[in-house]
Amino acid sequence: VQLQASGGGLVQPGGSLTLSCAVSGFTLDRPAVGWFRQAPGKEREGVSCLSTWNDITHYADAVKGRFTISRDTAKNTLYLQMNNLTPEDTAVYYCAADSTGSGYDYWGQGTQVTVSS
Repeated sequence: VQLQASGGGLVQPGGSLTLSCAVSGFTLDRPAVGWFRQAPGKEREGVSCLSTWNDITHYADAVKGRFTISRDTAKNTLYLQMNNLTPEDTAVYYCAADSTGSGYDYWGQGTQVTVSS
């Protein structure tokens, strides 16, 4: 089982990035998949998650209206579209999967997002 996150980089405030998470070893029909982030000196926090059985999405208040989570089951890939980025969005972003409904048990390696002018 492997989750490979990519798409991070350096972007100016107000810019956009799309993160991808390629999944191998299982299909994206687990109870839930999501994105988390960890900024320097801060604890990891949930950004967005998607319940795969009903496609209900959830977003942290800090990213509502700016970020969109989605998945492509044919490509077995999870995405996070991030718009109107601010310096406060700077963090390492991780994708994760909850394979049993008991918590996120599979994690990607993280991709760095830096928002700076």
